[in-house]
Amino acid sequence: MGASKWLRIIPVAFIMYMLAYIDRINVGILMPYIQEDLKINASAAGDIAGIFFVGYLIFQIPGGILAAKWSAKKTIFILMLLWGICATAAGFVQTEGQLKVVRFALGVAEGGVWPAVLVLLANWFTTKERARANAFWMACLPVSAMLMAPLSGFLLKFFDWKTVLIIQGIPPIIWAFVWYAMIKDKPSEARWMKQEEKERLLTELAAEQNKTVQSEGYIAAFKNKTVWGLVIMYFLWMTGFYGYTLWVPSVVGTFTKNPVTLGWLTAIPFTCALIGMLMNSYWSDKRMNRVQHVAIPLVIASISMIIGQFVTLPVLQMVLLSITAIGVYAPYGPLWAIPTAIIPAGVVGAALGLQNAIGNLGGYNGPKFFGVLKDMTGNYHAGFYFLATALFLAAIMTFILGRLIRSNEESRLNQLIEK
Repeated sequence: MGASKWLRIIPVAFIMYMLAYIDRINVGILMPYIQEDLKINASAAGDIAGIFFVGYLIFQIPGGILAAKWSAKKTIFILMLLWGICATAAGFVQTEGQLKVVRFALGVAEGGVWPAVLVLLANWFTTKERARANAFWMACLPVSAMLMAPLSGFLLKFFDWKTVLIIQGIPPIIWAFVWYAMIKDKPSEARWMKQEEKERLLTELAAEQNKTVQSEGYIAAFKNKTVWGLVIMYFLWMTGFYGYTLWVPSVVGTFTKNPVTLGWLTAIPFTCALIGMLMNSYWSDKRMNRVQHVAIPLVIASISMIIGQFVTLPVLQMVLLSITAIGVYAPYGPLWAIPTAIIPAGVVGAALGLQNAIGNLGGYNGPKFFGVLKDMTGNYHAGFYFLATALFLAAIMTFILGRLIRSNEESRLNQLIEK
């Protein structure tokens, strides 16, 4: 298949979601300044960071339905404008309550983007291409954090935190119009695509759709115990993931008070995370082993978090923070191959929606309880123990789900033998 769709769709989607992720996690590096200005404790700071994910839950399923039945392109265009407005509005707040409301609204607006992009990619990429398309697109997560940290640190040298939020909220509004001009919902609408390439792709996609098992819907997914195993695993992982991502700048802030230095130091763990994420995904594909490449990084992250609480030298703390970043980001690639291996085909679509929607509430749980424990103890140790426990439990749940994969494989093998 030609490269035109890869160059037209993926880079635009990459930048779009990179901007979304920046607006989602930028409060992490701004939090010390927000706390000082609004006179709030760590628990309230955790609320501000995490309430995004309560709003994020609301538009997950409607966003996917709108994209599938109406237009993924137009759905994302509207949501980009809305989240850009919300992100910019965060720079005009005067109180803790106002900032929570704006962050909640930002979560609602961004919540429909993820399922809408999956619908768009399914319209453009065949099954054998979709894993690579998802991997290229999702690599924007650590890249966003890498860019956001030094950029925010640089801006903080000249502006206050409110102005930084306004500046970082404007690009999505601009990019929404680039998105609308560049993206087409389906290959049949793409004038830039060669007719031969277009017909070949449409034929392949049509053939795949004819083989697609009809969805049994969300009720069947709700009744499936394995689906809830995936939801719990994802919730625990997101608890540790976002607890780490949104609080690590505050920890790095204990090393230096210079905002520019803080930004560059915070970028180091996320740079390591990108490398680890790509290497782990490649190795997982090569070994065709998903469970180990999800669970082992989580265990490593959990252990490095705990060891970090007994280390005082800043250089060693940065090394351990970087190892932790690799561990919490590395599962992103292989994780999404697990549901299709253990869940019936008619349920898997709804299962993925529930996994992402409910599981992402861990993004509230992690930052919130980290902040509560910080207030209770006066240090970061208890918070990191909490996050480490969540990651370790996520690893155990992954190993349990892995037993179901082996059981399914043995069942298929026995059926082939009997035939």
